[in-house]
Amino acid sequence: MGWKDDGRRGKESVRNTKFWSIDCTEVKKPVTAIAAVLILWTAPLAAEDVREWSADLVRDPRAWAPDPSVTVSDEGVRVTIRTGGTWRMAAANGIRLPERVGEIRARVTARGGKGRWLLRVYGDLRGDGRPRTVGFFGEEEPAGDIRRPVDPRLVGLNPRRPPFQVQVWLEGAPGDSVLFESLEFVPAAPLPARTPQPGQTDIASVDLMPDIPRPFAVKDWRARARAYDAFVFDIDARGEYLPLIWIDDSRVNIDRPAFGLPSYAGDNARRSGPNHEGITCMGAVLGATLAGVDKRKGPHDWVLMCEAYHNTRNGENLVLNGVSGGTGGSFWYEIWPHVVFYALADRYPGAGRMEGIVRTTADRWADACAALRGKDGVPDFDHTSFSFREMKPVDNGKWKEPDAAAGVAWLEYTAWSRSRDEKHLRAAEGCLRFLEARRENPYYEILLPWGALSAARWNAERGATFDVGKLVDWCFGISECRGGWGVIVNRWDGYDCHGLVGSVDDRGGYAFAMNTFAQAGALVPLVRYDPRYARAIGKWMLNLVSAARLFYSGELLPGHESTPWKADAGNVVAYEGLRHAWRGKSPYATGDPVAMKWGPPTDRGLYGSGYVGILGGIVAPTDVKEILRLDCLATDFHCAPAYPTYIYYNPHPAPRTAGFDAGDAPRDLYDACAGRFVARGARGIARVELPAGGAALIVLAPAGGKKTREGGRTLVDGVVIDFRH
Repeated sequence: MGWKDDGRRGKESVRNTKFWSIDCTEVKKPVTAIAAVLILWTAPLAAEDVREWSADLVRDPRAWAPDPSVTVSDEGVRVTIRTGGTWRMAAANGIRLPERVGEIRARVTARGGKGRWLLRVYGDLRGDGRPRTVGFFGEEEPAGDIRRPVDPRLVGLNPRRPPFQVQVWLEGAPGDSVLFESLEFVPAAPLPARTPQPGQTDIASVDLMPDIPRPFAVKDWRARARAYDAFVFDIDARGEYLPLIWIDDSRVNIDRPAFGLPSYAGDNARRSGPNHEGITCMGAVLGATLAGVDKRKGPHDWVLMCEAYHNTRNGENLVLNGVSGGTGGSFWYEIWPHVVFYALADRYPGAGRMEGIVRTTADRWADACAALRGKDGVPDFDHTSFSFREMKPVDNGKWKEPDAAAGVAWLEYTAWSRSRDEKHLRAAEGCLRFLEARRENPYYEILLPWGALSAARWNAERGATFDVGKLVDWCFGISECRGGWGVIVNRWDGYDCHGLVGSVDDRGGYAFAMNTFAQAGALVPLVRYDPRYARAIGKWMLNLVSAARLFYSGELLPGHESTPWKADAGNVVAYEGLRHAWRGKSPYATGDPVAMKWGPPTDRGLYGSGYVGILGGIVAPTDVKEILRLDCLATDFHCAPAYPTYIYYNPHPAPRTAGFDAGDAPRDLYDACAGRFVARGARGIARVELPAGGAALIVLAPAGGKKTREGGRTLVDGVVIDFRH
């Protein structure tokens, strides 16, 4: 699966130096070992050595470090692998690129052999004094005229515009060569002017997204989620790879049957017995629940079957990804199943042993926080995982997952909201303190947004001052612990793909369905506790909701998907992900199994598809096509009593009025963005006035309710309607 690759790039430790290319026959993976194979001339770049990039530089020998394997002529830059070598790099030093690069255009002619070519830029890309490498082309790139959109955050974040090094690579066999006839770095289009909305906080990455994505389309996500539920839970289904579901009577942790679903359609390794994943199966139950399906009704109680993931037989006493799971491998695999289980416990109060399991597992994670605590009293999550058998952190020497602190913060604060056990509160606080003190973006996979939600809720309910802005910006920025991980802000060959979550630089971008759905589930309810983000989250969700349809078969041009599947006639099982480009086509719906050739015959990822119910629960239309109603309570699990609360974002450059169903009972409509009631006694189709490019956070309070103040909060009949005004 995509998340198993830590996604990191090689880290170089020098800056403002001249680079010289040499042969190295011993290094097999030069892309990740640049520092080990370069001879460095440490003299700082002189002012006359710095030049603005232009297309003419590919024919200027003075721009390129001298190397017998690199020829610069009127044809362009030619790189040849010499005898005994497996790769070669040409370097242009002291290059200033446009302030915001929006696209790279190249004309590449392969000559001799089948070597693959790569293009990278090295330097102080983000303005923090730390040199980084970012790649724009690689793997199976063809020859010819190629255009690639560039995430403007990758090159151009440093306003000082320091000089970079442009690197042209070739990997292959001796004698292979490649000719770059042209290479252009095209500036990004200027950002549109925005009308400020008083009291609203911008998110820089969201500002890079269009007000209205094109082509714009919003699916009936609730219907899609319910159709997925009916398809995958059909034990009697027949057809290729069907039925997907099976009954698991192994009774490992519970004395009753459980059930299984494959992680990918056609995955023969997961078709029977206890060989199934909690993130897949519990995710399907939660997604259906959020879309309005009661998963306890019918011949099978699918909810109680999820108790099988509470690993009791092996002594872990944790909700893990398998029924015989263990800890110490990967934080997110060990924490995310808990998040999903806690959400189910909230939606099915009193079901089985679920409440007790929440309490027990929260105690276990609180103990882990204590074991990770340093001299400052703050737990250190800068590790790969935590072994509960040994009660100590685990490091695999390859990657770290520090955003585990965010996931545990949500678990512990959630548990405290139910138990009021100070141990849980202290653990949650320690996790947030760890994130508060951290300088570098810790986003690894899926957990960070849940920490942002926890911080916002803590501030609102307990009067703290955690830096929610930093956490939110991290959720939309580019990770420091997993290079390139973040939110897509790009248009891929005629499709706006802004807002999806995944890698922003893997072959131009690779977004994942599960991560996209999950981030929406965490950040929409955050706005309840911090209305300053109503406009930014509303705009992001408009982009996400439109682009998410591209995870599904039938939404792209014919031939732009890896594994069509006739048995899924309703196109309800999403592809694992969406790539910017694959096999010369863009965008391309795909996944890891087929491309990486590691097992399952399809890229249809059930492990992510089930979470479509998050959109099904959150998103509803209004009578204005581009204005959505976003339900802030749909995924605000274990929250205090609250009235229906919705985000409305107007992407238009003029004020708009949107209509929505306020229900039969009369309601007073309160806008938590403006801090005032905007309608009294509304019922049936109510209307809300929205400023140009602005948002409202509408709370449907009982008509004529008693308004009171408590600290900085506003209440109606004892229920908070506004945490800030």
